[in-house]
Amino acid sequence: MSYLTQKTVKQKISFSGVALHSGLNVNVVIKPAEPNFGIVFKRIDLKTNNLVYPNFMNVTNTALNTTIENDFGVKISTIEHLMGALFGLGIDNALIEIDNQEVPILDGSAKEFINKIVSIGIKISEAPIKVIKINKEVNFTDGDRFITIKPSTLSLDIDFELKYKNKIIGNQRNKVKVYEDDLLDIYNSRTYCLFEDIELIKKKGLAKGGSLENAIVVKDEKILNKEGLRNEREFVNHKILDCIGDLYTSGYRIIASIQCSQGGHYLTNQLLRKVFEKKENFSILEIKEKNLPHTLINRNLLRSIA
Repeated sequence: MSYLTQKTVKQKISFSGVALHSGLNVNVVIKPAEPNFGIVFKRIDLKTNNLVYPNFMNVTNTALNTTIENDFGVKISTIEHLMGALFGLGIDNALIEIDNQEVPILDGSAKEFINKIVSIGIKISEAPIKVIKINKEVNFTDGDRFITIKPSTLSLDIDFELKYKNKIIGNQRNKVKVYEDDLLDIYNSRTYCLFEDIELIKKKGLAKGGSLENAIVVKDEKILNKEGLRNEREFVNHKILDCIGDLYTSGYRIIASIQCSQGGHYLTNQLLRKVFEKKENFSILEIKEKNLPHTLINRNLLRSIA
């Protein structure tokens, strides 16, 4: 049995909950899929043209979430935490059925997705996995924000920093090796916002389902959530989770070194678009070696994070 072959879930897995931005109750079922199927979303509330592929070229919105859309205008939004969970657990193939436009936010992290997938189990096939290996450095800059991707040997390193005037968040930085480090804090970290931004966000018709049950809210020098933070760097760790989920819209796991300052969904998506503009920037490799130093998935996550 090799973890270097393609994986899916052992049986269907159901999630239900409120959507962060629409405020609607949504049901999601992750179903097993055959090798080389990939990750595919299906809007079961629609009869036709209801398949949506989580590809970076299909991303049509990056404001406070990642939204994908097919050629017929059918959308799936807030996919990043679920995609991050699938990436971390090495799920290559799955059909994700959803009965509305937005993936439920659950507790604001990827914890519940990870826990339930681990409890159900993972089915390992004999088909080899494919990975994207970055061959050349690519940069994207937006004002004082930037993201850079460089070649790496056999790892995916993410070095991420935040810069906030708010004293609670402040300047935070963390660097992780995605396939090797203990990422439980990353996947356990919740989305967050500043209290003073809530009114503006809601005026835009967003965050209708937001609450202290699914987001950290920071007001001046106080965290409004009674339980406080789950880990010391929960703010930047959540950004790393988002980054991992957005990277999976490349279609495969990635071998690269990434550095990002003050980034988010927009920067990650623009970086991927720039990388795949030129064939010399990357290679798609079929992994057949049996003696790699790690398995290109995070083995720590195969334990429940409850």
